[in-house]
Amino acid sequence: MFRFITAMFVSLLLSISVTAHVAQQVSTSKPATAKGPVFRANKEQIAQVQRLLKIPESGAIDTPTRVAVMQYQSGNGLRATGTLNRATLEKMGIQLTELQKTIPVSANSLPRIPKERGARGPVFRANKEQIVSAQRMMKQRGIFSGAETGKIDEDTRAALRNYQERNGLKVTGTLNAATLQKMGIGLTEKQRDNRSGGSQ
Repeated sequence: MFRFITAMFVSLLLSISVTAHVAQQVSTSKPATAKGPVFRANKEQIAQVQRLLKIPESGAIDTPTRVAVMQYQSGNGLRATGTLNRATLEKMGIQLTELQKTIPVSANSLPRIPKERGARGPVFRANKEQIVSAQRMMKQRGIFSGAETGKIDEDTRAALRNYQERNGLKVTGTLNAATLQKMGIGLTEKQRDNRSGGSQ
């Protein structure tokens, strides 16, 4: 009798534990996100596309059909996916079914529109005289050992980076307006109008 009561008690504890575990899993699991209907071309539409593209008419999306559809899409302002999506069928003038009309055009079927870049101003350029002055000054400070060529070569860039780092400037390795001014080298009138640049 004692064994029977013990067995009943253990089985009761196990069933409570399993029930609690299942309830916890149900409460913590995330609900599945509902996906909208998928656009699919039917057999008749596929056959129409194949006739239009002058390829063997199989009524199925086979490899020749995908290739031909991609070529059509590339030449008609659509993203070349090789799939018969709504945008492609509409571009071809193929009638949609009532169900297909309820499915919006996928953004994946349209070409990506490149982001417009902001207009860039003129590029700041140090002249030969300024470069020679900078090379001479850095040579006097012992951070440049090259020739005073008036050209921005790799040795000059390395020395400029060193100078900029020592003087709290943005380290670019270029002879920009801020670096020239810090060196005490005058800017031309044109350069003063173009202080935002950072080339050379």
